[in-house]
Amino acid sequence: MKAVQFTEHGDRDVLEYGDFPDPEVSPDEVLVDVKAASLNHLDIWTRRGLPGVELEMPHIPGSDMAGVVTEVGERVTRFEAGDHVALIAGVAGGGDEFSRKGDPTLAPDFHIIGEHVRGVHAEFAAVPEENLVPVPEDVPWEVAGSASLVFQTAWRMLVDRGELRPGEKVLVLGASGGVGHAAVQIADYAGAEVYATASTDEKLEYAKECGADHVINYEEEDFSKEIRKLTDGRGVDMVVDHIGEATYKQSLKSLVKGGRVVTCGATTGPDPGAGLNYIFWNQLSVIGSTMATPGEADEVLDLVWDGTFEPRIRETLPMSEIDRAHELIEERQGFGKVVVIPDSEL
Repeated sequence: MKAVQFTEHGDRDVLEYGDFPDPEVSPDEVLVDVKAASLNHLDIWTRRGLPGVELEMPHIPGSDMAGVVTEVGERVTRFEAGDHVALIAGVAGGGDEFSRKGDPTLAPDFHIIGEHVRGVHAEFAAVPEENLVPVPEDVPWEVAGSASLVFQTAWRMLVDRGELRPGEKVLVLGASGGVGHAAVQIADYAGAEVYATASTDEKLEYAKECGADHVINYEEEDFSKEIRKLTDGRGVDMVVDHIGEATYKQSLKSLVKGGRVVTCGATTGPDPGAGLNYIFWNQLSVIGSTMATPGEADEVLDLVWDGTFEPRIRETLPMSEIDRAHELIEERQGFGKVVVIPDSEL
């Protein structure tokens, strides 16, 4: 088969789309003929190299895909050949105290397909049965292959970890990215008043289309000061911040007393300084969130499949143009998700 791969960490020139051995299917796995996949910022970090993460080389990246089941292992019961499926990339072995309580994202061995083990940017992928969800046959492949990671991540951040309530004010940073544009839609659906930031007027217009009530160009304005103006000095109840060092202090300053920052990443760096003075005096909460439980993923993806939520596609490319796909994410070009299609499907 053909697969995106790299044999060393580095810039985009380490990527290639070439021959790779066909995957072998274990008793608990499903072989999927990949019809569409998509990129996340995680793919950029994995390519560059993450501290403490040792990969088997060559590594196949990719944590989002959808396709058709072509073969099932002997212990598989949920799927059969011909089924349409999408990937849920979080993996836990089970048996630990957190998995028994229903939250495998907290398991000591929790890891992500495409980040810690080989991913799915390939013509075929062998995936554990528990890491697949059924997809209705009328859902386009580009939608099915681009929704899972960002919508489950945003859903857990806002609904489970952040406990968002109707009528609250929510600020979504980086609303043009995958998680950002999903978070805007979810916050709007939940009945919140949604504030969103992006770097261009074009991206801000897309954010409005996704449900943002107020938009701020962070290249032109200090968003924390603008939030104070827009809320008559009050601040917002929640900030969704996956950016990190560059925005953390402004996020704290944007909150009402008793407010909370929910974070799922640190694109600009992981160590912004704690800001303890803001936290204790204003009684703020800083809440971490990673991926989602299978139940949470099922809940939000049902709302994608029925059209309530929509992954916006900025560009669709053949997998052989994977370097261009990484460039679009890395250089923050466009709004929404970048989809890649195996060349054999074009």
